[in-house]
Amino acid sequence: MTNAIILHGKPDPGQEEYYNPNFPSASNSHWLPWLQKQLLIHDIDAQTPEIPQAWKPQYKIWQKEFERYDITPQTMLVGHSCGAGFLMRWLSEHPDVQVGPVVLVAPSLGISWDAGDFFTFTMDPGLARRTQKLVIFNSDDDHEGIQQSTKIIRDNIAGIKYREFHGYGHFCFSNMKTQEFPELRDELLASAI
Repeated sequence: MTNAIILHGKPDPGQEEYYNPNFPSASNSHWLPWLQKQLLIHDIDAQTPEIPQAWKPQYKIWQKEFERYDITPQTMLVGHSCGAGFLMRWLSEHPDVQVGPVVLVAPSLGISWDAGDFFTFTMDPGLARRTQKLVIFNSDDDHEGIQQSTKIIRDNIAGIKYREFHGYGHFCFSNMKTQEFPELRDELLASAI
């Protein structure tokens, strides 16, 4: 059965947003709930895990939450920002795992913030071969740390599909002015197994 795991990023500016009752939880912000619903109505079991204390990413915590779900060759993976960087590390460290399509939205490798050892790993140059497809969504007006992270991933992994957007910023509601993200939905549904 096809399933999907959609990972949020690190709340920005951090602790203030995470603990502010006026902000939705990270797994319920931006386009994540909309995408989850779009996949559910196509009979794809879609989950958006909420990572505890995501404002100070700790790899073991993210790994524990992520691994609660079935990860099979039919599993679609979507990661936003730090969540995309987590997927890069997790997949690189699990070379026997094969998955369905993987979409990295504004992938972060912690270049512009203190990520501690969250991104201390060796990227698997053959990672894309273990996916149905590996796609990067990048916006031309995202910040420099994301541009650098995107370049590093593209330079180190063969077989990546790259999609550039104009004016989408960091793919947050404040940039996109909508919770809908049809380009992402369509990219995933085009690969539905």
